[in-house]
Amino acid sequence: MSASALGLALAFPRTDWSGVAWVLVAPVIVVALTRRPGGAFGWGWLFGGIFFLILLRWLGFTFEVYSAIPWPFTWGPILLLASYCGLYVGLFAAAVSWLGRRRSPTLALLVTPFLWVAGEWVRGRLMGGFPWGALGYSQYLRLPVIQIAELGGVHAVSFVLLAVNAAVAGCLVQGWRRALAGVGGAAALVGATLGFGMIRLAEPPPAGEVRVTVIQPSISQPLKGDPDYAAATFGIVSSLTRQAGAERPDLIVWPETSLPAVLRREPAIQRSLEALSRETRAPLLVGAIDADSKSPPRVYNTAFLLTENGISGRYDKIHLVPFGEFVPLSSVIGFVRGWGEFIAELEPGDRTVVFPGPPAPLGVVICYEGIFPELVREFVRGGAQLIVNMTNDAWFGRTDGPWQHLAMYPFRAVEHRTAVVRSANTGVSAIISPNGQITRRLTLFRRGTMTESVALGSRRTLYTRLGDWLPYVSLAVAAGALGASRRPRSA
Repeated sequence: MSASALGLALAFPRTDWSGVAWVLVAPVIVVALTRRPGGAFGWGWLFGGIFFLILLRWLGFTFEVYSAIPWPFTWGPILLLASYCGLYVGLFAAAVSWLGRRRSPTLALLVTPFLWVAGEWVRGRLMGGFPWGALGYSQYLRLPVIQIAELGGVHAVSFVLLAVNAAVAGCLVQGWRRALAGVGGAAALVGATLGFGMIRLAEPPPAGEVRVTVIQPSISQPLKGDPDYAAATFGIVSSLTRQAGAERPDLIVWPETSLPAVLRREPAIQRSLEALSRETRAPLLVGAIDADSKSPPRVYNTAFLLTENGISGRYDKIHLVPFGEFVPLSSVIGFVRGWGEFIAELEPGDRTVVFPGPPAPLGVVICYEGIFPELVREFVRGGAQLIVNMTNDAWFGRTDGPWQHLAMYPFRAVEHRTAVVRSANTGVSAIISPNGQITRRLTLFRRGTMTESVALGSRRTLYTRLGDWLPYVSLAVAAGALGASRRPRSA
């Protein structure tokens, strides 16, 4: 089990051994079908805990470098998070075991993909949600596979992966003759997935497009947070912007909090930005901290759209990072603010904002907001034809964290057939086409710019219209199967 958990974690960036995700959940299903629910829960929890501990090991860098927690206690928060996320795998295994014993292994195998998707979805929503490590994200480089995200989001890809894993487990538990129907069903599902993907990839891109420049200043976090380096930071980003002006972009995007000032309280900096917009003949989308006029002021993580005429729009980040931008239950555990310099106390925004342009209607998701599909969907339903992600992953250094973060955005593109433009302070910045292909990227800690023409979204997908219909169906199927299994079998 430990080896399977390790292998499954390697399906994600940066190793990207995506093929193992098709078979390495099978050991959990096999164990579940051969043990009682209590034992299956324990083995599943162990598998999930090891998987998430390896997947999230990059958090160790943040705690070691930017917190007051001494090593080896820096692994404490990671162990807690991995244990929590692993609980869902334990519950999944217990449910499979329960169904297999109360009804039949065949029914348990049939319901397995629904159980997994239901658990993934709940984990991504409960208590603010943590959807990191959803199994479907392991396939982000497999373009024919991920096109079905247009239908059911990342969970559709997870569903297909679990169907194959269940078929493999069926062969191991029941023998290939009895498992033949399950194998045939999984093969048909994979064939339909690939067929749909190839058809979508053969389609021409949407007609409308805009030319966008992404700025990556590559300023390490200690310097970024140093007030004495603020002028140098502004000079670096401004210089890159002027260089980008030669490419004649329609929009220039800066990273999250790239402006080392509270913009609306610094009229001289605002005038400089207006002059930059005039000089480059392009609007600037700038990440900055904002504060209101109350006492004490409420502070926001904000994206500003500026032209030569000033600020034309702003969006305040809605989905804040727990223990990064706010402390949950602060009246009880507020003391943890002193443990790490990465812990801030920000206010969440209260609404999504679609900037009407120029150059086109666009939505901005800040930092890890983009890993929440339902939030991106709100922007697209509000009229956004382009999604911009501005982020600062400098807190994670040269670890796997920034790469795992990037892997989620091809799905946001496919879900709505909308290009995603990503500007990251230290990387990984990227331009992603509506079919999920990462067409260009700037790797970690490389200073530079990228300019590319990107297609504008022009149609609504099934996922745009119906959202998380597949998880709701999965919850219903899982609840129905588990509820029915409580009744004794008829003679």
